[in-house]
Amino acid sequence: MMRPIFALLTLAFVAACGANDPPFRPSGNVGVSVGPNGVSPNVGVGATNGIFNVGLSL
Repeated sequence: MMRPIFALLTLAFVAACGANDPPFRPSGNVGVSVGPNGVSPNVGVGATNGIFNVGLSL
C-alpha cells in the first residue's frame, strides 16, 4: 500500500523540480579565419539556460 503512494509522491516532487527552470536559449556564431594555411570557416551552435551550456563547434 505504501509503495504506490511513495512512487506518486516521488514522481510529483521530481516533476515540480523542473517546473520553474528558465527555458534554453539557442545561440550561434559564424566566422572566417585567415592564417598561413589559408582561409577556414568557423561555425558554432549551442544552447544555454544560464546554468547549463551545451555547444558544438565545427
